[in-house]
Amino acid sequence: MTQTRFKIVFNGELMPDISLETAKDNLARLFKSDRTRINSLFNGSTVEIKRDLSENEADQYLKALQSAGAKVRKEQDLAASLSLVETDDHRSEASAPVDNTQMTCPKCGHQQAKAIECSACGIVVEKFIARQAMLAENPGTLISPATTPYATPKAAVAENLPEFSELKPFTTDGRIGRLRYLAWSLVLMLACLPLFGIAGGFMLASEVLGGILIAVAGIAVAVVGIMFGVQRLHDIGWSGWLLLVTLVPVVGGVFSLLMFIIPGSTEANRFGPPPPPNSKAVTILALSWIAIIVLGIVAAISIPTLGL
Repeated sequence: MTQTRFKIVFNGELMPDISLETAKDNLARLFKSDRTRINSLFNGSTVEIKRDLSENEADQYLKALQSAGAKVRKEQDLAASLSLVETDDHRSEASAPVDNTQMTCPKCGHQQAKAIECSACGIVVEKFIARQAMLAENPGTLISPATTPYATPKAAVAENLPEFSELKPFTTDGRIGRLRYLAWSLVLMLACLPLFGIAGGFMLASEVLGGILIAVAGIAVAVVGIMFGVQRLHDIGWSGWLLLVTLVPVVGGVFSLLMFIIPGSTEANRFGPPPPPNSKAVTILALSWIAIIVLGIVAAISIPTLGL
């Protein structure tokens, strides 16, 4: 004896105290479809939304759709309950012709002969309805904006991202915050001083050799500085190509100042997770850089005043 199978049927009726517009909005969210396609479910004809369900599965679909406002009903699916094995007593029923009634795609609203897949949008109807029913098992999710296809994804789409990104100074990948940008820039400046000093010493012996060394050191410092700048822009959420703005006179100076002022995003963005918290060394170096700038400004103002 085969297990009784059920189907979910809908003829356009609504649950009590549910308006037509509210029901259509809820069904559009449930099926991730637009209103024009949902309207086809309310043309007065009876639609079999889901067939060949166990009683428990049918109850779940019934609960989800009724919560959305559709007055669906559960009926015994006689065709699905028939055994596929022919016997002498049931040969005529097993050989009965296949039900060729129409079906409406729950996603796009396309009407066609009953089939596993929708010929218009290509979804597997059973899998789509099962997934929507699972998402709508809690009735509150039916009217939540998070269930719309335009909402920001809340679940991990790919692999789980780490809480913080890995620091890689010599690359254009990753993110660094304002204090770390200041600290790394100060370390770069202090590191290049002996390099230029050595190159200057070779300049006394050979202007050609000294010039080559100064050019190589200058290019290396510029490349590393660009890497730092790109990672700072990534932390704000901007493309690293915007660093080219710093080459524009006047505008470039303002843009460079913005890179020191604008904070980075506290959550993961398209360039990865946020950088790790600043260490004490980073904080001290950043404050030292600010002190150097302040002392330079004070010196620039006071020296002409002293008449030196």
